[in-house]
Amino acid sequence: MLLKRLIVCLDVRNGRVTKGVKFKGNVDVGDPVEMAAQYCADGADELVFYDITASAEHRCCDLQMVANAARALSVPFTVGGGIRGVADMRAALLAGADKVSLNSLAVEHPDILTEGAKAFGRQCVVLGMDAKRVAISAQIPSGYEVVIRGGRQPTGRDALAWAQEAVARGAGEICLNAIDTDGVREGYELSITKMVSDAVSVPVIASGGAGKPQHLVDVLTHGHADAALIASMVHTMGYTCSGIKSALREAGIPMR
Repeated sequence: MLLKRLIVCLDVRNGRVTKGVKFKGNVDVGDPVEMAAQYCADGADELVFYDITASAEHRCCDLQMVANAARALSVPFTVGGGIRGVADMRAALLAGADKVSLNSLAVEHPDILTEGAKAFGRQCVVLGMDAKRVAISAQIPSGYEVVIRGGRQPTGRDALAWAQEAVARGAGEICLNAIDTDGVREGYELSITKMVSDAVSVPVIASGGAGKPQHLVDVLTHGHADAALIASMVHTMGYTCSGIKSALREAGIPMR
């Protein structure tokens, strides 16, 4: 059995970590590199930095922060936000990132997944996907719609179909964020997570909703996820990466 991973997500705005609920009500949490280094030392398997205002400000993600993180961290990390093409992907990777996350850009210009995989290897290309529960229809048979622009813009695309297409185009990993559970700390959205995990051949990272270790147990078992993304649990709720991983191991989950 493949070992499961614990991944800490840091949403960054104006050089500071911020946290909100369903992309709203964000509050300042701290310095991203300092926090990431602490999580790394405490046992996080990977880290993700999302520059959440880069796209709206029509710029690439904060490359200086990426470089600072690369010097401070000893685990792989992914960056996302503001990636506008292969040149920006290259800049982020050269600055020290191990992977680049593509979300809205991939939906609007799917060829970027193929271009990125061809240029850097599919292991560097992460599909970031925000999915929202909707009524089942002929257009959206899974009952989950892909939304972009920080959850503000519906696309009319079926989440399961898009996940499969993205992998076929070159995505080497999927970070699946459920809008309905994002930041609410009541558990991951197990239905869509299991649906996507069972349908694609690449690792799926579950995101959105962790509030206690049992939620990670549930998504890594019943949700069939390969990794669990957390934020609030370690940012503001008093949990530690080492404590969470201990709880997962006690539940019989093989951790990295």
